[in-house]
Amino acid sequence: MTMPDFSSDIESCLQTLRSGGIILYPTDTIWGIGCDATDPVAVGKVYALKKRPEKKSMIVLLADERDVLKYVSQPDPAIFNFLQSTRKPTTVIYSGAVGLAQNLGEDGTIAIRVVKDDFCKQLIKRFRKPIVSTSANISGQEPPAFFDEVQTAVRQGVDYIVQYRRDEKVPGEPSSIVRFNRDGTLTVIRD
Repeated sequence: MTMPDFSSDIESCLQTLRSGGIILYPTDTIWGIGCDATDPVAVGKVYALKKRPEKKSMIVLLADERDVLKYVSQPDPAIFNFLQSTRKPTTVIYSGAVGLAQNLGEDGTIAIRVVKDDFCKQLIKRFRKPIVSTSANISGQEPPAFFDEVQTAVRQGVDYIVQYRRDEKVPGEPSSIVRFNRDGTLTVIRD
């Protein structure tokens, strides 16, 4: 089996992200809008495009579990065992966000998903920073299951649209969302 060639998309995404732009890209779940998760101006552009209040936090994607240690102060070690056991893409809400744009959330928590998808993993590793991932829709509208369902306003509002996986007709699903509580218990927010 040959690996899909998405190298030109990766290069274009890197240029866009490094210049503070926003991208429309296939994630490990559904089509998403993304930007440099450490750049508050870029994050503000995503909120504006989605017409979403800044008090509603967005998900951040990382390429590797170890990267959680760079962006979360004192994560519960049990989280890493949990992540190893999950099959479905799972977003974990952590307390003690560090090194990320302040406008990603108001209460010091951050939602992070470690990706397994090859495209996202390679993009994040090459970028060497976390990337915002939020559904490619205007706030309050239905998230698109495929690229064809992404609204024109979203397509026109981004700086780069990834070519890879545009023709897929298998609908993507949002990730599970869980929170590790201070007492070590797990709360499932979205299954």
